[in-house]
Amino acid sequence: MNCKIYSTLQAAFLFGALTLSAQSDVTVRFSEPARHFTASAPLGNGRMGAMVFGNTNRERIVLNEISMWSGGVQDADSKEAASYLPQIRQLLLDGKNIEAQKMLQQYFICQGPGSGRGDGANVKFGCYQTLGDLFIQWKDTVSAVRNYQRQLRLDNAISTVSWEKNGVAFKEEVLVSAPGQVAVVRLVASKPGSLSFSTGLYRKERAAIRVVNGAVEMSGILNGGNGDEGTKYAAVLKVVSKGGTRTQHNDQITINGADECLLLVAARTNMNWPAVETPGPAPLSKTVADISKAAATSWSALVQAHVKDYTAYFNRCRLTFTDNSNEDVKQLSTMDRLQRLQDGGKDASLASLYFNFGRYLLISSSRNGGMPANLQGLWAEEYQTPWNGDYHLNINVQMNYWPAEVTNLSDLHQPLFTLAKQMSVYGQRTARTYYKADGWVAHVINNPWGFTSPGEGADWGSTLTGGAWVATHLWKHYQYTNDKKFLKEIYPVLKGAATFYKEILITEPSHQWLVTAPSNSPENAYILPNGQQGQTCMGPTMDMQIGRDLLKANLEAARVLGTDKAWADSLQLVLGKLAPNQVSPTTGGIQEWLEDYKEADPHHRHVSPLYGLYPYDEITPWDTPELAVAAEKTLQRRGDGGTGWSRAWKIAFWARLGNGNHAYKMFRELLVPAAATSEISMRSGAGTYANLFCAHPPFQIDGNLGAVAGIAEMLLQSHGGGQVIRLLPALPENEEFAAGKVSGLCAVNGFVVDFSWKNKAVQEVSLLSNTGAECRLLLPSRAVVKDRSGAVIPHQYENGVLRFPTKKGMKYHIAV
Repeated sequence: MNCKIYSTLQAAFLFGALTLSAQSDVTVRFSEPARHFTASAPLGNGRMGAMVFGNTNRERIVLNEISMWSGGVQDADSKEAASYLPQIRQLLLDGKNIEAQKMLQQYFICQGPGSGRGDGANVKFGCYQTLGDLFIQWKDTVSAVRNYQRQLRLDNAISTVSWEKNGVAFKEEVLVSAPGQVAVVRLVASKPGSLSFSTGLYRKERAAIRVVNGAVEMSGILNGGNGDEGTKYAAVLKVVSKGGTRTQHNDQITINGADECLLLVAARTNMNWPAVETPGPAPLSKTVADISKAAATSWSALVQAHVKDYTAYFNRCRLTFTDNSNEDVKQLSTMDRLQRLQDGGKDASLASLYFNFGRYLLISSSRNGGMPANLQGLWAEEYQTPWNGDYHLNINVQMNYWPAEVTNLSDLHQPLFTLAKQMSVYGQRTARTYYKADGWVAHVINNPWGFTSPGEGADWGSTLTGGAWVATHLWKHYQYTNDKKFLKEIYPVLKGAATFYKEILITEPSHQWLVTAPSNSPENAYILPNGQQGQTCMGPTMDMQIGRDLLKANLEAARVLGTDKAWADSLQLVLGKLAPNQVSPTTGGIQEWLEDYKEADPHHRHVSPLYGLYPYDEITPWDTPELAVAAEKTLQRRGDGGTGWSRAWKIAFWARLGNGNHAYKMFRELLVPAAATSEISMRSGAGTYANLFCAHPPFQIDGNLGAVAGIAEMLLQSHGGGQVIRLLPALPENEEFAAGKVSGLCAVNGFVVDFSWKNKAVQEVSLLSNTGAECRLLLPSRAVVKDRSGAVIPHQYENGVLRFPTKKGMKYHIAV
């Protein structure tokens, strides 16, 4: 090809693609190469992940594989625990909470080091770890760089870096393909023969790296704990180049004078999740097969398959605000947009960008048939991730999946259901060993190896409703899908959680209520009248709310399936005796403990007693107005501070109370620009990093995903008695949000809703019925319902609620 024509075509493709990418709500922009992990661009296919730094001298791409876990299966249940349970409970019944907590710490925690106090990489609990790095060392590191641009497109899940050196335009494109099960880096230049670099894989420990058959192979065995052999892994890098020459030396491949290059990376482990007792086959052969298949596929075919797969999820739900007062944001980096918002600027599309980014993260870190998104989704550069990167059950892994149903990613909820099934197997032993109870239990910390024991600290690790909370997600999925086949399949898991909960209840002496014991209100502490501080207690409010949620779900599931009538009747009796929500006479808020204890930290990040407001729905402004007022007082007392996920939770709380202004205030608090070097802190630094990752700090993905659910709650709600769909229940009064449209939000009973609004009022509504259930829609005025053909559907309108029958698969249009 004529070099001039080639150069023109390459430049047109390079810069044309960048011109088309100016959409401010689907583009994460960066003004420079990443200096820290939290400024790199995340990519993932649910199993493999990549973090692109975009350096034009020595590029670093952090690689992840979601089953890269050290540690292994263990029996951490203390065999003597159950013999002390009666004494612990009696101390609680006698009001001797501190003595009970001391006995709990001595006899009722896990056996062994547990999570290693969050540093479990080298103990049996284990730790999620990085796979390693892919590096690209460019030959020319001296020439000046011009016209540097870097971005992550959320509408195609491709990272792009472009720059110029010596008049030559370079472009690096990166994707992680689910159809191909590989990470792909494409390097091109506007002048033929301009690509010269060395590349390879790197891991600082437990890695053997060598070039075999023209490809870089990296393999190793992680620490299994207690001197055992752990997870085996393998990664392969293959370079496919056009033009130029290649050489190889030890563990690197060098390319000189190529026109175009593809760098393909595949990775596997031998973890056989969830049946982890039996490891899978050695991972190298499957990894080589992945690479071979991808290497035989063209770049255009790889891109086409990747985009088709990804957009099938992403395009199901889209949010757009029509405010155009700040078109110049398209030219700003995302960090500059965050800063401008904090300085008082307007940027409605930043809210839709964050919404789109959160859904992007869930699509990229949780796929049907795979493992659940962990504390960091699947992205980590550490060999000892913060808090082991595990599955925390006192809110974090659940929050990861809050947006799954409502934002039309229901099938991506499945990995959490598989985790629940695994917990139900290992949790049966824990239930018997500690409580002599049937059913199953999981406490606060969980890993892929089936750890269900209490944590190593009684002050935080004894909350006994973590597994029950996860089990409620099974019912939530049914509520949204009405899938009886699914309900029948998971019913034993749901019933097992309820069986345990029902069996461990005891009667407290003051009101003869049934309560859990021993337990605690997640990570919070109270102060007794004598000044002593403790955590162990009976019947914390969150336990009782989760119990009602779980038992009512079982009761309704039994009715739907036409089974277990006697069992359901017994649950109805228990429900009537559970300790109810109480309003604190001291604070006027929802009381956190069975007794009206003084709070050690009134501003604690966990707002546990409001589980009944969100994600459960037993507290609503329309059905329980007194409790809703008390919930608002609790939120006012807690304040607007907290870690990233705490602020995300508060978005949903305020939205459920119908206070869109305060919900948006919490969203803005979440978007405070965060320093990449922020240290771990429970009280400061929460905000958003340059790549939109939520700063706990450090990065935790639950804040990103929880905030998406909170934004959805501001736009659509369908919870509570009557299952009425409410549109714009908590829209902020800010003018930039006065008009917009959303497509693909989901409501209970299988409804998918598209609607637009103007001047803060709903204009048009389209509704798809996936189950044929009756639709109940709250509207401010009478409306006409028509089917796809334009025929008017008979409907009723009473007390603001529009009701009409639907047919499965039929779409309806409502003119307001």
